[in-house]
Amino acid sequence: SRSIQVDKKTIKAQIWDTAGQERYRAITSAYYRGAVGALLVYDISKHNTYENVERWLKELRDHADSNIVISLVGNKSDLRHLRSVPSDEAKSFSEKNGVSFIETSALDSTNVEQAFHTILTEIYRIVSQRQIQDHIGPISPNPPIHLPPTDPDFKSR
Repeated sequence: SRSIQVDKKTIKAQIWDTAGQERYRAITSAYYRGAVGALLVYDISKHNTYENVERWLKELRDHADSNIVISLVGNKSDLRHLRSVPSDEAKSFSEKNGVSFIETSALDSTNVEQAFHTILTEIYRIVSQRQIQDHIGPISPNPPIHLPPTDPDFKSR
Protein backbone atom coordinates (compact mmCIF):
# COMPACT_ATOMS: atom_id res chain seq x y z
CA SER A 1 0.00 0.00 0.00
CA ARG A 2 1.00 3.63 -0.40
CA SER A 3 -0.23 6.79 1.32
CA ILE A 4 -0.15 10.41 0.13
CA GLN A 5 -1.53 13.73 1.34
CA VAL A 6 -4.22 15.47 -0.76
CA ASP A 7 -6.11 18.51 0.52
CA LYS A 8 -4.71 17.87 4.02
CA LYS A 9 -6.17 14.34 3.98
CA THR A 10 -4.21 11.09 4.01
CA ILE A 11 -5.13 8.90 1.06
CA LYS A 12 -4.14 5.25 1.38
CA ALA A 13 -4.03 3.11 -1.74
CA GLN A 14 -3.93 -0.66 -2.02
CA ILE A 15 -1.74 -1.56 -4.99
CA TRP A 16 -1.80 -4.81 -6.96
CA ASP A 17 1.02 -5.66 -9.36
CA THR A 18 0.06 -8.22 -11.99
CA ALA A 19 3.42 -7.83 -13.76
CA GLY A 20 1.64 -8.02 -17.13
CA GLN A 21 2.39 -11.70 -17.39
CA GLU A 22 0.10 -14.09 -19.26
CA ARG A 23 -0.35 -16.31 -16.21
CA TYR A 24 -2.15 -13.41 -14.50
CA ARG A 25 -4.68 -12.85 -17.31
CA ALA A 26 -7.26 -15.25 -15.86
CA ILE A 27 -7.36 -13.53 -12.48
CA THR A 28 -7.09 -9.91 -13.59
CA SER A 29 -10.81 -9.45 -14.24
CA ALA A 30 -11.34 -9.88 -10.48
CA TYR A 31 -8.88 -7.02 -9.89
CA TYR A 32 -10.58 -4.81 -12.45
CA ARG A 33 -13.98 -4.89 -10.74
CA GLY A 34 -12.98 -2.84 -7.72
CA ALA A 35 -10.16 -0.85 -9.27
CA VAL A 36 -10.39 2.95 -9.33
CA GLY A 37 -6.99 3.48 -10.94
CA ALA A 38 -4.40 1.69 -13.05
CA LEU A 39 -0.78 2.31 -13.96
CA LEU A 40 0.02 0.67 -17.29
CA VAL A 41 3.78 0.28 -17.08
CA TYR A 42 6.09 -0.63 -19.95
CA ASP A 43 9.88 -0.77 -20.28
CA ILE A 44 11.17 2.05 -22.54
CA SER A 45 14.04 -0.22 -23.65
CA LYS A 46 11.77 -3.11 -24.76
CA HIS A 47 9.26 -2.18 -27.46
CA ASN A 48 7.32 -5.44 -27.03
CA THR A 49 6.29 -4.34 -23.51
CA TYR A 50 4.89 -1.12 -25.00
CA GLU A 51 3.02 -3.11 -27.67
CA ASN A 52 1.16 -4.96 -24.88
CA VAL A 53 -0.17 -1.69 -23.42
CA GLU A 54 -2.95 -1.46 -26.00
CA ARG A 55 -4.28 -4.90 -25.02
CA TRP A 56 -4.12 -4.06 -21.29
CA LEU A 57 -5.89 -0.76 -21.91
CA LYS A 58 -8.65 -2.56 -23.83
CA GLU A 59 -9.06 -5.08 -21.01
CA LEU A 60 -9.32 -2.26 -18.48
CA ARG A 61 -11.90 -0.44 -20.56
CA ASP A 62 -13.87 -3.68 -21.07
CA HIS A 63 -13.87 -4.86 -17.43
CA ALA A 64 -13.24 -1.93 -15.09
CA ASP A 65 -15.50 0.91 -13.98
CA SER A 66 -15.92 3.53 -16.71
CA ASN A 67 -14.49 6.20 -14.37
CA ILE A 68 -11.22 4.37 -13.75
CA VAL A 69 -8.19 6.69 -13.79
CA ILE A 70 -5.43 5.36 -16.03
CA SER A 71 -1.83 6.46 -16.40
CA LEU A 72 0.67 5.21 -18.96
CA VAL A 73 4.11 4.85 -17.37
CA GLY A 74 7.32 4.38 -19.32
CA ASN A 75 9.73 2.83 -16.82
CA LYS A 76 13.53 2.53 -16.89
CA SER A 77 14.11 6.12 -18.02
CA ASP A 78 17.66 5.64 -16.66
CA LEU A 79 18.26 3.43 -19.74
CA ARG A 80 17.88 6.30 -22.24
CA HIS A 81 20.78 4.95 -24.30
CA LEU A 82 18.79 1.71 -24.84
CA ARG A 83 15.45 3.43 -25.56
CA SER A 84 13.27 1.66 -28.14
CA VAL A 85 10.00 3.50 -27.38
CA PRO A 86 10.19 7.21 -28.25
CA SER A 87 8.62 9.46 -25.61
CA ASP A 88 6.67 11.27 -28.33
CA GLU A 89 5.08 8.00 -29.47
CA ALA A 90 3.92 7.10 -25.96
CA LYS A 91 2.75 10.67 -25.26
CA SER A 92 0.70 10.65 -28.48
CA PHE A 93 -0.83 7.26 -27.55
CA SER A 94 -1.76 8.54 -24.09
CA GLU A 95 -3.41 11.69 -25.48
CA LYS A 96 -5.33 9.70 -28.11
CA ASN A 97 -6.62 7.36 -25.40
CA GLY A 98 -7.36 9.94 -22.71
CA VAL A 99 -4.82 8.72 -20.17
CA SER A 100 -1.98 10.58 -18.46
CA PHE A 101 1.65 9.83 -19.27
CA ILE A 102 4.91 9.94 -17.33
CA GLU A 103 8.34 8.34 -17.59
CA THR A 104 9.96 6.95 -14.46
CA SER A 105 12.98 5.07 -13.23
CA ALA A 106 12.42 2.58 -10.45
CA LEU A 107 16.21 2.21 -10.26
CA ASP A 108 16.99 5.84 -9.41
CA SER A 109 13.45 6.80 -8.25
CA THR A 110 12.96 9.47 -10.94
CA ASN A 111 9.26 10.46 -11.08
CA VAL A 112 8.10 7.37 -9.15
CA GLU A 113 6.52 9.41 -6.35
CA GLN A 114 5.13 11.84 -8.93
CA ALA A 115 3.45 8.99 -10.86
CA PHE A 116 1.70 7.75 -7.72
CA HIS A 117 0.85 11.24 -6.48
CA THR A 118 -0.67 12.25 -9.84
CA ILE A 119 -2.91 9.21 -10.20
CA LEU A 120 -3.97 9.13 -6.53
CA THR A 121 -4.80 12.84 -6.57
CA GLU A 122 -6.97 12.39 -9.66
CA ILE A 123 -8.71 9.37 -8.09
CA TYR A 124 -9.34 11.36 -4.91
CA ARG A 125 -10.88 14.23 -6.88
CA ILE A 126 -13.17 11.93 -8.87
CA VAL A 127 -14.28 9.95 -5.80
CA SER A 128 -14.87 13.16 -3.82
CA GLN A 129 -16.91 14.67 -6.67
CA ARG A 130 -18.95 11.47 -6.97
CA GLN A 131 -19.70 11.52 -3.22
CA ILE A 132 -20.84 15.15 -3.45
CA GLN A 133 -23.10 14.35 -6.40
CA ASP A 134 -24.50 11.28 -4.65
CA HIS A 135 -25.24 13.43 -1.59
CA ILE A 136 -26.94 16.33 -3.40
CA GLY A 137 -28.27 14.43 -6.37
CA PRO A 138 -27.66 15.12 -10.04
CA ILE A 139 -26.97 18.69 -11.02
CA SER A 140 -29.61 19.95 -13.42
CA PRO A 141 -29.02 22.91 -15.73
CA ASN A 142 -32.60 24.04 -14.99
CA PRO A 143 -33.30 23.18 -11.36
CA PRO A 144 -36.99 22.92 -10.51
CA ILE A 145 -38.60 25.72 -8.53
CA HIS A 146 -40.74 24.51 -5.66
CA LEU A 147 -43.61 26.78 -4.64
CA PRO A 148 -45.35 26.44 -1.29
CA PRO A 149 -48.97 25.27 -1.36
CA THR A 150 -51.44 28.08 -1.84
CA ASP A 151 -53.33 29.44 1.15
CA PRO A 152 -57.11 29.12 0.49
CA ASP A 153 -57.75 32.04 2.89
CA PHE A 154 -55.55 34.40 0.87
CA LYS A 155 -57.63 36.66 -1.39
CA SER A 156 -56.17 38.54 -4.27
CA ARG A 157 -57.19 42.22 -4.48
